Amino acid sequence: MKASGKNSGLGIALISAAAFGGSGVAAKPLIEAGLDPLHMVWLRVAGAALVLSPLAWRHRDLVRRKPALLAGFGLIAVAGVQAFYFASLSRIPVGVALLLEYLGPALLLGYIRFVQRKPVTRAAAVGAAVAVAGLACVVEIWAGLSLDPLGVLLGLAAACCQACYFIFADQGADAEDVPDPLGVAAYGLIVGTLVMTVIARPWQIDWSVLGGPAEIAGTEVPGLVLLGWVVLIATVLAYLTGVVSVRKLSPQVAGVVAFLEAVVATVLAWVLLAEHLSLPQVIGGALVLGGAFIAQSSRPPQSAAEPVAGSAAGSAAGEAESGELDRQTASA
Repeated sequence: MKASGKNSGLGIALISAAAFGGSGVAAKPLIEAGLDPLHMVWLRVAGAALVLSPLAWRHRDLVRRKPALLAGFGLIAVAGVQAFYFASLSRIPVGVALLLEYLGPALLLGYIRFVQRKPVTRAAAVGAAVAVAGLACVVEIWAGLSLDPLGVLLGLAAACCQACYFIFADQGADAEDVPDPLGVAAYGLIVGTLVMTVIARPWQIDWSVLGGPAEIAGTEVPGLVLLGWVVLIATVLAYLTGVVSVRKLSPQVAGVVAFLEAVVATVLAWVLLAEHLSLPQVIGGALVLGGAFIAQSSRPPQSAAEPVAGSAAGSAAGEAESGELDRQTASA
């Protein structure tokens, strides 16, 4: 992988992490104003699907060429993460559920190494381990140690779905018939909307919440403005930059960088929502940053027989939707 391509990929991945992580500061005031959390998720996904519908039309040939990929991305990487995360929140503490979901990048490394039998760089593995430890501090996992077995299984299911996000985003990147990542994201959100419609029952939405104000940082902001931020920045921009970053980086590196979503969410909640940030959370944030730095410093391993195809950058193992704080705070 060329240094310029890797640097641009890292920058795009950071934009994606910041966009995903910044969703909570806009979603939480709407939820506190009376909007049901599942309805918030539906509005987010459906709004993004509507915005990206012209892009979906532009890449309509994907429906014929890659129907399974589009269905899988929407069903698993978009709707699956949301549904399983919310289900786990109903049975276990928020911090534990968030940590379980963000085991996704670690599961991704295991999938690449033991299922696909492709090399995983030592830097990516170490970076993921450091980031998981840091995330445990960010969510203060020790605050909820009474675990329900089914809740844990649901959280692990969300992690599996999150790992699939990176796999689907990179699917076919090393083949001749390469699916456009922007088209995949657009159709994934459309499929996700259809699935979430069954789960969220949007016909029961209290639309008056969106028509009124919501308070953020002591200031009243129109509900529609906050919804616009969630849809355009935290979903449209986040997903588009996310799938592109997976193509430019390796899935394993992009996955570790995604841990920064939880740090961004926590810091923004501290600054804009006046939520307390403890010393362990500060230390945890530093560890996550350190893990992401270690992972992105990796060099793709090359085999003697296949110096390019064996690299991590060329791995076909390729959100959420993602440690997004709107999902974390939704259960509050």
